[in-house]
Amino acid sequence: MSKYEKKVLELEFEKFTRMNFEKPAKCKSLVQIRYYIKELSDKIDELKQACNYVPTKAYTLLNQYNNRQNAMIFTNFQEAYC
Repeated sequence: MSKYEKKVLELEFEKFTRMNFEKPAKCKSLVQIRYYIKELSDKIDELKQACNYVPTKAYTLLNQYNNRQNAMIFTNFQEAYC
């Protein structure tokens, strides 16, 4: 895959995430975050199969959602048991 094709794929991915995803910091529930994690994981798998390339921003965004999920789980744990 050429640099140009990678750049086009990265721009398309950014456009896709802007239109379909909310920023991790704005997510208010675990259900919402888990939905975004699932959708993003599916998109990553789709890109791997179709292009054999995944933009690094996809993994970065997935990591941000996972971190937000872990923080919410920890907060819920503290509220329930502390």
